[in-house]
Amino acid sequence: MKHCVYRPTGVCSTKIEFDLDDERIRNVAYTGGCNGNLKSIAALVEGQDAKHVEQLLSGIKCGFKQTSCGDQLARAIRENLA
Repeated sequence: MKHCVYRPTGVCSTKIEFDLDDERIRNVAYTGGCNGNLKSIAALVEGQDAKHVEQLLSGIKCGFKQTSCGDQLARAIRENLA
């Protein structure tokens, strides 16, 4: 299992941590940001195929921002699978 720490940019959250277990995403935790929404993302992606999660969340924007906490998770997954 690989523990990943990512520092998002352009969003309210300041850190994303998760584990990659045989390309399955586990234990997603955000620091900062919209607590309920980010706990929901974490619950929905738990145990899912990391590549699938990356595809689903990639490109989602938050309001007028060019990214979102979900998009930042997608970027973190992409970076850690490479």
